[in-house]
Amino acid sequence: MPCVADWLNCPLNIVQDLFAQNGPNPEWEKKVTEYFRDKLKENNATNWVPSLNDVPLHYLKPNSLVKFRCMVQDMFDPEFYMNVYETIDTNTKSRVLHFGKYKDVAECGVSASTVGSVADIHGSGEPKRLETEASARHQMISLNCSPPLDLNFPLPGEKGPACLVKMYENVDSFKVNDILEVYGILSVDPVLHIVNNEESSVDSVIFIDSSCLIAQNESKHSSFARENSSFPMESMDCMDTVEEQRVHSPPASLVPRIHVILAQKLQHINPLLPACLNDEESKSFVSSFMSELSPIRAELLGFLTHAFLGDSLAAEYLILHLISTVYARRDVLPLGKFTLNLSGCPRNSVFTEHVYRIIQQLVPASYRLQMSIENMNCLHLNPHKDYTANRLVSGVLQLASNTSLVIDETLLEQGQLDTRGVHNVTALGHLITWQKVDYDFNYHRMEFPCNINVLITSEGRSLLPSDCQVHLQPQLIPPNMEEYMNSLLTAVLPSILNKFRIYLSLLRLLDYSISDEVTKAVEEDFVEMRKNDPESITADDLHRTLLVARFLSLSAGQTTLSRERWLRAKQLESLRKARQQQKCVNGNEL
Repeated sequence: MPCVADWLNCPLNIVQDLFAQNGPNPEWEKKVTEYFRDKLKENNATNWVPSLNDVPLHYLKPNSLVKFRCMVQDMFDPEFYMNVYETIDTNTKSRVLHFGKYKDVAECGVSASTVGSVADIHGSGEPKRLETEASARHQMISLNCSPPLDLNFPLPGEKGPACLVKMYENVDSFKVNDILEVYGILSVDPVLHIVNNEESSVDSVIFIDSSCLIAQNESKHSSFARENSSFPMESMDCMDTVEEQRVHSPPASLVPRIHVILAQKLQHINPLLPACLNDEESKSFVSSFMSELSPIRAELLGFLTHAFLGDSLAAEYLILHLISTVYARRDVLPLGKFTLNLSGCPRNSVFTEHVYRIIQQLVPASYRLQMSIENMNCLHLNPHKDYTANRLVSGVLQLASNTSLVIDETLLEQGQLDTRGVHNVTALGHLITWQKVDYDFNYHRMEFPCNINVLITSEGRSLLPSDCQVHLQPQLIPPNMEEYMNSLLTAVLPSILNKFRIYLSLLRLLDYSISDEVTKAVEEDFVEMRKNDPESITADDLHRTLLVARFLSLSAGQTTLSRERWLRAKQLESLRKARQQQKCVNGNEL
């Protein structure tokens, strides 16, 4: 019986044993998946698997089992590989079957020739695997070398591991921007980079997944044979461009490969929550946490009130914003988005920077976009296709679902937007209004739906659209803003901070509904509001108040709308509107 060290440190040995027991019968592949799935279900087994997110690559054993949390940045063309191949000893003429799955290269001795098949030699079809470019977001580790090539991270200055993830099963269920957790075999063979080194040759190695190799045999689409296992890569008639080879075959020491055995799409990216909330253990965790929801909400409200210099209304709306999420789409309308414009922020102040730092401590993924003229004219916000390298070049707006995007408009000064700047501002407006990002494929644009929480900090009303504007009304002005904000963060216990983080992530995942009885009462209430003030109460006001009521209910752990929460939502909206009226003279905001 294999021990823990076997399936963690030498997973290919386990695969080899299962292959040997079942022969080339296709069932061996299912048994490999089942074996590792069962192993990972054992008590705390997932914690035994080293994570590429946390452990530097040079500490990980090649060909060992690793896990990786990542966002799919790009999906390369499917590649063929030899599912099963045979080696023949040229001296003894003995034949040995090998599996090619979960490997990048096939090793054989100098006295052996290789006979392989693009299709499984027992006729189970054409084995393909999908290669995806994936990156981990917001890592606390940095690479120890200066990368000689662009790692294509979406965010400027981002550091963290990037991988080529090779998927074998259920590839159609994953798409660009999905957040995955994968368990697979780490491949860091230096020979993987040989395609970019014109003066190197490979001895005793055959590539089993090279698109160059497949191109050479494309007309036959059957098998190939070599009398010697030593051959230079340059001898292959590779159809990829030099730039494409460089992008798709980076050094494995910089961009390792993971051959995926198991993969799952994550409901959320908060490591403090169970990955799946449907099993009994997770339900028990959720039930226990929900029982202490009220004091956690009160503490969070107090913490954010201090952050907003005593403004409890702004703190209340920020909580609603942070638990908002797009829960459905009706035709083209994203339902549940709640873009908040926090106006009244001092210009050129450290205040907005520290507001972002606080949000950064509360949510799993965030980014602060400094909306200066220079940034708008220089940054690439929309991803675009590079056909020369055959890759999707990431843009700043290629963000994971539920990322908090803080747009700091207080840095915007007088100046001229060039063509790119205008396109970038348009892209931000499109993201906020429709929760979609345009991907530029040169000859056409394609809209990708997203779910991004956008907070805009501005001095006056934002130039960008928003669902709700709250004008900041500080109740105190600290003599030293930097010291005040720093002391606020250091005063919060880590255990309390973790409760805030769980609170905000968990409430996004709750279901919500409105009973027919409450729906009827809301409709009647809205009709009365229109009678009393027909000019200022619109359908947009009803939609916004319903959103506020939804998030108020969820913030209290209630999954249905009550009369009490509806009245509280109306009260909050009344207070918010009163502020805006105080700041307006002759229709112009001061």
